[in-house]
This record gives sequence, C-alpha cells and structure tokens, in this order.
Amino acid sequence: MKKRNLLLLLMLALMLLAVTACGGGAEAPVEPPVEAPEAAAVNPLVEEAENVLYSQLDPMPTLNQGERIGVLVIALSNSFWAEMKECYEAAGQDLGIEVEVAAAASESDTTGQMEALDAMIVKDFDAIIVSPIEGTNLIPAIVRANQSQVPIINLGPGVNVDVLTEAGGYLDGKITVNFEIQGGMVADAMIEEIGAEGGEIAIIQGLAGAAQSEGRSAGAKARFEETGGYTVVSVQPGDWDRNKAYDITVDLLQANPELKGIFACNDVMALGAVEAIKAAGKEGVVVYGVDGTTEALDSIRAGELSGSITYSKVVYTKAGELLALKIAQGQEVSAPVYAPLSIVNAANINDFEGFK
Repeated sequence: MKKRNLLLLLMLALMLLAVTACGGGAEAPVEPPVEAPEAAAVNPLVEEAENVLYSQLDPMPTLNQGERIGVLVIALSNSFWAEMKECYEAAGQDLGIEVEVAAAASESDTTGQMEALDAMIVKDFDAIIVSPIEGTNLIPAIVRANQSQVPIINLGPGVNVDVLTEAGGYLDGKITVNFEIQGGMVADAMIEEIGAEGGEIAIIQGLAGAAQSEGRSAGAKARFEETGGYTVVSVQPGDWDRNKAYDITVDLLQANPELKGIFACNDVMALGAVEAIKAAGKEGVVVYGVDGTTEALDSIRAGELSGSITYSKVVYTKAGELLALKIAQGQEVSAPVYAPLSIVNAANINDFEGFK
C-alpha cells in the first residue's frame, strides 16, 4: 500500500514538472480594466438653445407615459426634413413616447400632404405635429382633427390662422421661428461680409405663398433696402428646388454681371446657386441659405457656400414633442414657443462642431 502511494506521489510530481516546463504554470497576463467611454460634450450652442426653448415650456409634462405622437413633415427629399425626421424619432426614444413620421411625396404635393394628415387622424394619436407646405393646404384636415378632438401642434412653417378660424378650426399649440427676423439676420450677415460699398442683391424664394418663404424674403428685402448702397434687383420663387435655383442663378449672372450676393430661402436652393456660380467661373458672389443642413455646413467648411442660418434640430424637435405632450396631458398652452437662431459662416464654423 505504501509503495502504491509512493508511485502516485511520484507521478503527480512529474505531471506538475511537465506543466511548469511548458509554461502552463506561468501567471496569465492581467487585462487592464475597460473604462467606460466619456460622454460626448454638448455643444454650447445646443445648450443655449435648450435653455431658451425649455424655459418656455415650463412646467414640463410627465415623461415615459407611452403616448403616441404623430408628426407630419413636408418632404423627405429635402435633406432638412430628412434630418428632422431622424431627430423626431430620436427625441421620441428619449422621452419614452412612440413617434410616427409621415411626409408628402414632394415639396409641392399639397393635396397629398393633406391626405396624409387625414390618415393620421384615425390612428389614435395623442397629438399630431404638423409642418404645412403652404399656409392653407392642411386646413380642411385640421378642422377634421379638431372635430375628432385630436390636438394639432404647428411646428415651423405656419398655418394661416385667419383662414383656419374662418373655416371653424384652431391650433392647440405652435412652435416656430420668426421668419422675418430670420431673413433680416441673414441680410445683416451678408451686408457685413460684402461691406459698406454695397451692391446688387437677388433673393430666391421658396414656394410662392409659403409662410416661411414670404417671411424670410420680406425680412431680408426690408433690411437690404434700408441699408445704403444695396439694391434688390430680383425676387423670384425657386420652389425649394436645387435645379430651379441653379437655372435662376445662371440667368441672374447674365442679367446682372455686377451681382454681389444671393439669399436663397433654404440651403437646397443656396447650394444650387453655388453650383451655378462655380460653373460660370464667377467669384466674389456671397451666397447664404437657411436651415444649416449637414451638406450646407460641409460646403461652408469647403469655402463654397458663404453661410446659412440655423437652429438645433435636436432641441427643436424635442421641444415640439414636449409641447405636444403638455397639450395631450391637458396643460394649457397659450403663447407660441420660439426657437433661437444662429448665423453660421466661415468666421464661426468651428463653433458648430457637434451642433445638431
């Protein structure tokens, strides 16, 4: 028995020796602890927009109650509205609500957009946010929403409240920007860039009759005309279309060889104008747009588009949904909510890193 135990001990010793010789006895390397990634810093301009908008929304609604909010935008073919759709959906996840976004087939499909709103009314949404193509195209459907007691919040492009009232309808809430101030701010930026010598300016509007187009062009035109040395030589609609803005710009450059600046009422058209100016080999024409889309900001960084005017889409869409929740939860909202505006150009483009 003792002999057998001795053999077992000898075999065990030999096995341990073999393992050690093969390196099996070495300690395994200790992996360094994985650190959690730091939260991305919030752009100061986004924080400022949050402070301005959220202060107008106090008291805040109760979150994570599972409400369903419908959103009707203009057309996803426009990169601005495509970005807005993404922001609405992300905001819905943050707020604990279900969000469904619908859109017209094109930026001129006024009837199709109204039909899309009619389809949303019967989907049992707690509230619907709408951005109309024109001031009046959604009015019949808004009246039907009123009759069905579905709250309607107007975000951005304005519903013509006078015509809506005449039709027996009403809005439950409104969140927007002041479009005339928007146009005036762009004109001020262009005047600063062009200089005291002034010169000839053209304005490319959006769709004729659209509130945002009329307001922006009126605000800019008034500011140019009250500034010595500046003359507005053309105001014409480009229908929010890049190709139309390109063609308009080709004609403008031929008819006005001394043209100093173009204000296009959205970035899509502004980028079309920039393309036409490049194709003509023309230099020194200042071009500004509206919306601060990703493509526009890239063009500013590249030294092509002169500038744009923008606001935080992330904050704007979340504020729209918070307003919709307040109304859906029975809070009284009497005054419009206004989004703060920021000019972006070559002088401050670095301030817009991380601005969404």
